[in-house]
Amino acid sequence: MEIFEAAPPGGGPSLALHGGAGGRVAELNLAARAPYERGLLAAYLAGWQVLAAGGHALDAVCASVEVLEDDPLFNAGRGAALTASGHAELDASVMTGSGLAGAVAASKYARNPVRLARAVMEHTGHVLIVDPDAEFAERWGLAVVERGYFITEARQQQLDRVLEGRVVAARHGTVGAVARDAGGRVAAATSTGGMTGQADGRVGDSPIVGAGVYARDNVVAISCTGDGEAFMRGVVAYDVAARIRYAGAGLAEAVGGTFEQELSRRGSTGGLVAVGGDGRIVVAHNSPMMFSARGTDPEPVLTT
Repeated sequence: MEIFEAAPPGGGPSLALHGGAGGRVAELNLAARAPYERGLLAAYLAGWQVLAAGGHALDAVCASVEVLEDDPLFNAGRGAALTASGHAELDASVMTGSGLAGAVAASKYARNPVRLARAVMEHTGHVLIVDPDAEFAERWGLAVVERGYFITEARQQQLDRVLEGRVVAARHGTVGAVARDAGGRVAAATSTGGMTGQADGRVGDSPIVGAGVYARDNVVAISCTGDGEAFMRGVVAYDVAARIRYAGAGLAEAVGGTFEQELSRRGSTGGLVAVGGDGRIVVAHNSPMMFSARGTDPEPVLTT
């Protein structure tokens, strides 16, 4: 297991994001790391600009995740993994440190599912909406697209290989971001296309509060990626927060304890990014690698 930890100077803003955990880049049928690094950097800078201007942590994480949803290299939005029937069914969630949350599952028409999840939080009395139609997204002024927009040739080829039994479906493609702003508020966002070749209607941990996302001011904000079923069974994001809130564990200690108890012992893999109430950042994974960017200034540390 690898854990990276950093603290912001003078209690300033912090931002961390991930582009999925799992195997090496070659397993995604893309040879070069450079495009991933450019995508991570663009997403980080989008979020950092919000924080640098004194903006809210929620705006920052949504800005970062939206960039990753628009980048076909990552398993969210356009370029997401395809279900067994060859369609994209997208899950996303957001949560603020004040306890508000919104999520969507099996979204098919909203160009940016993270924005739709935010609309659920801000405009409805609900937390999770399943299979929202195009009209639901348009009601809140969000861009909608035809379902074919999300499909790329690379993902279609990946699905063909999985269905033919030539490769095992990856379980680790998800994007997400966490932030602490200058006012001390934290927020988290997660977005995914799920597993290649998954059954239509399957929902993983990404839109589940406490599993794939969690935030609490003065405690932590977390976004997860990995074996979604294991993250749901272990309520991984909330377990980390509970270790900090109730047992007084440090951020890195809490993450390590949860991974050991709920993932590693059970043979499951994945990763997360977390930012503590004090702005401390932890990036952790027990998989071979995880795409991530983290920092407390405009120049992040990138991991690919």
